[in-house]
Amino acid sequence: MYKVLLVDDQKLIRDGIKSLLGLSGKVDVVAECSDGTTVLDACNVYKPDIILLDLSMPVMNGVQTLDALKQAGSAIPVLILTTFDEHELVLKSIALGARGFLLKDVSLDTLLDAIATLVVGGSCFAPNITERLLGAIRSNDAGEKSDFAMPEQLEALSDKELEILQLMAAGYSNKEIAAALFKSEGTVKNQCSAILSKLGVRDRTRAVLLALELGLIS
Repeated sequence: MYKVLLVDDQKLIRDGIKSLLGLSGKVDVVAECSDGTTVLDACNVYKPDIILLDLSMPVMNGVQTLDALKQAGSAIPVLILTTFDEHELVLKSIALGARGFLLKDVSLDTLLDAIATLVVGGSCFAPNITERLLGAIRSNDAGEKSDFAMPEQLEALSDKELEILQLMAAGYSNKEIAAALFKSEGTVKNQCSAILSKLGVRDRTRAVLLALELGLIS
């Protein structure tokens, strides 16, 4: 049974999600927080397998909570569960290590699948969110040249590059990737640059989003 830390400022929402997850027999909500200020303490006390995190909260919102978790070196996967899907929020969340992003109108089965996927190291982003985000990145809404362009012929990534890309999606820094793969940080930095070049993107966040869209990682 997966242990979940539920973070949402609305008690009615927390109660509803907790009740639904409890019906599955696969998930146990071991703790609840109404904002991000108590998340780190809850993680230390309850040792959750995953955090379900809302973005819009008073005092300390979801993005600030992700930043705090990253600064603390937390390895607990975070699934954003929110009513907002603005692409800037998604980008910020991924950059800070969120491994999943779903809207609150998602079905229970989809939510359970996402929890199971993240717990074993995968990522899960709602298809409509990924499509809209990539569309926004590619668009020229501000009248400027897009910084995201699909190469005419995508150069194949090696197995090692795909492994690094999967770790990127999990929010690992270059230093953490180097430690996980027993490589120097300089080597990992060069390999990350090669991945960005092959995918035709300018940063890690866009690399992860494109890889998810293309099915290169899960």
